[in-house]
Amino acid sequence: MGQKYIGANMKQSRSSHRYVSVKRQHGELRQRLRELAQVRVRYGYRRLHVLLRREGWTHGRKRTYRLYTEEKLQLRSKLPKRRKMLVTRARRASPGKPDEVWAMDFVADQTSSGTKFRALTIVDVFSREALAIAVGQRLRGEDVVATLNGLVKLGRKPGYICVDNGSEFSGRTLDLWAYHHGVRLDFSRPGKPTDNSQIETFNGSLRDECLNVHWFDSLEQAKALIELWRQDYNESRPHMALGNVSPAEFLRQTKASEIPQAA
Repeated sequence: MGQKYIGANMKQSRSSHRYVSVKRQHGELRQRLRELAQVRVRYGYRRLHVLLRREGWTHGRKRTYRLYTEEKLQLRSKLPKRRKMLVTRARRASPGKPDEVWAMDFVADQTSSGTKFRALTIVDVFSREALAIAVGQRLRGEDVVATLNGLVKLGRKPGYICVDNGSEFSGRTLDLWAYHHGVRLDFSRPGKPTDNSQIETFNGSLRDECLNVHWFDSLEQAKALIELWRQDYNESRPHMALGNVSPAEFLRQTKASEIPQAA
C-alpha cells in the first residue's frame, strides 16, 4: 500500500529500477588502449595517453584514466614505499646541451638456462638518450673503453662521465682513456647511488620494461632484444621530464631552437 511505483501501468518498484547510462562506450578507444597496454606492459595511463594522442585521438587525459581503470590496466608495484633521508650535498651542474655529461653503470641478469650476464648502460644526462647498452658475460674496463671508443667513432664525446667506484670505472684503463680524450670522471660517493640518480633511473626502466618482461633463451637473444628496447626508448618512449616526448624528438626540438631565425 505504501509502495511507490514509477508508473501506474508498469507497477515497477523504484528500488528495483536502475538507471542505464546512454553515454558512448568508446569501444574503439578501449580496444586500442588495451592493445597498447599489452605491448607497453609497464606504461602507466599517462604514457599510454601520450601514445594515443600521437595516433590522432583527441580526447582528454581524464577519459584515458577512466577507461584505463575500468579495463583494470593499472600497474602493480612490487616495491615498498620508503621514506628517504635528505642529504646535504651540492648539486652537480645541470648540462645545458647534449654530450656535456654522460652517466654509466652496470645491470646484471641471467638467461633461462642460468647463464649470468651484465649490461653496461650509457646515458646522456641532458637528453636522456640511451647512447649504448653493451651486453656480455664478463665486462671489464677494456670493454667499457671499447664501448666508449665506438661512440667516439660516431662523433660523440662527453665533457664529464658520472660513474660509481666500481673497479671497471676506477681502474687505470678508463683513466688513461679519459686523459687521452680530455674527459673528466665524476665519481659518486661510496654507498651513495643517488649521486648518480640519472643512470639509476634509466636502469630501473631497463629492468622494469625489458629485463623483467622477457625470458632470454640465450645471450644473443638478450643482446638483440635489449638493443630493440634501447632503440624504442630513444625513438618512441614518452619521457615526462622532457615534456612527454622521446629523447630523439627532444633532440630534434633542441637543434631546431638553435637555428637562428632569418631576419
